[in-house]
Amino acid sequence: MSVKPLEFSRKAKHTPESPISYFMEQALQNPHLVSLAAGLVDAPSLPAGPIAKAIADILADPTTAKAALQYGTTQGYLPLLQKIVNHVASLDGLTPGDLGVTPRDVLVTTGSQQLLYMLSELMIDAGDIVITESPSYFVYHSVLAGNGTRVMTVPMDEDGLIVTELETLLQRIERDGELHRVKLLYTVDYFQNPTGLTLSAKRREELMEVITRWASKQRILVLEDAAYRELRYEGDELPSLKSFDPHNRHVIYAGTFSKPCAPGLKTGYAVMPTELVEPMVRLKGNHDFGSNNLSQHVLNRLLETGAYAAHVLELRKVYREKRNTMLSALEEHFGDLPGVSWTHPRGGMFVWFTMPEEIATSPNSPFLKAAIKEGVLYIPGEFGYVSETGEKPRSEARLSYGDASLAMIREGVKRLRHAADAVMKASRQPVGV
Repeated sequence: MSVKPLEFSRKAKHTPESPISYFMEQALQNPHLVSLAAGLVDAPSLPAGPIAKAIADILADPTTAKAALQYGTTQGYLPLLQKIVNHVASLDGLTPGDLGVTPRDVLVTTGSQQLLYMLSELMIDAGDIVITESPSYFVYHSVLAGNGTRVMTVPMDEDGLIVTELETLLQRIERDGELHRVKLLYTVDYFQNPTGLTLSAKRREELMEVITRWASKQRILVLEDAAYRELRYEGDELPSLKSFDPHNRHVIYAGTFSKPCAPGLKTGYAVMPTELVEPMVRLKGNHDFGSNNLSQHVLNRLLETGAYAAHVLELRKVYREKRNTMLSALEEHFGDLPGVSWTHPRGGMFVWFTMPEEIATSPNSPFLKAAIKEGVLYIPGEFGYVSETGEKPRSEARLSYGDASLAMIREGVKRLRHAADAVMKASRQPVGV
């Protein structure tokens, strides 16, 4: 007897498979593969000891134990909301009052990815426009595609998003009569995923001047994804875009405890304009009635005791050494190859690697196949691009030093060079040989 196939929603049909799934599968299926692909955190440095102590202390007291093991509120554990708003303000050398925010302007989420998803549900209808950097965080692209969002992009250089190009894009959208459809500007402004680039201090001020000026025509919210902000290894602390929003009108500051603490706690947060909070809490109630309550109590304890701050300082040392190791390995193995370049991130977990134009890094490219054969994996750079014409750079790659050991980083870059040599040698072979 035949069975009629299931009918899925438009949203399900429009949601693409995450491009990183294939690369995760490759890493799991081949234990000898050196993965410079997935943006996993450094496993040996995860704060097992401090978290174990925090949990033990919480559970040792019947009052705190019962509070942590009970349901929490949808918005989040109030003492943690207070600590988050103080923490974010302190990174800018400010007080919450300077930012125009209170704990009630904070929402705790199940990782920052939930925040990205819920904001898309709350703010964006099919056909609306989100502006992102180019390239940008490709996992967010999948969220936007599922909503039927039109993504328009602004190019970057070594100082991050090019603000003059943003102004030009907004002018074009206005001429086309579609300014009312622009809802969000999404930027990973610290040590960007995927490029490692950072928005400069001058550009930060310029960007917020543009957003504030255009607000009289169209209220465009800035979604500042600061996931990697605290993983800074050199240079001065740069002011957040939120710090240029003293009346709390224009910027949603998205943070996470996954990168600077432990992804297993699966806790993110947003500091947002007050008018967004109530509708976001209602929407979150339909998702989960609130994020993991025990994790929130643990993080509150880590912030309270200073264990969180101490861990971030140690983590910076770990990643600085990994970053330096990758940059040294790239210089050693690719420094002699014309047309090859890479970024020098001052923090975060990623290096943006560019091969000569004749060597494509795309999925199914000879270079990717050669890299897998050599036993190393990277993320093709074209995943980070959205193009109205379909044209994308084909010779770029994201390299992550987050999870790999120092020895694996050196070996992985060495294998990449072997793959490049194999591709160049094959391209020089006469036809039929």
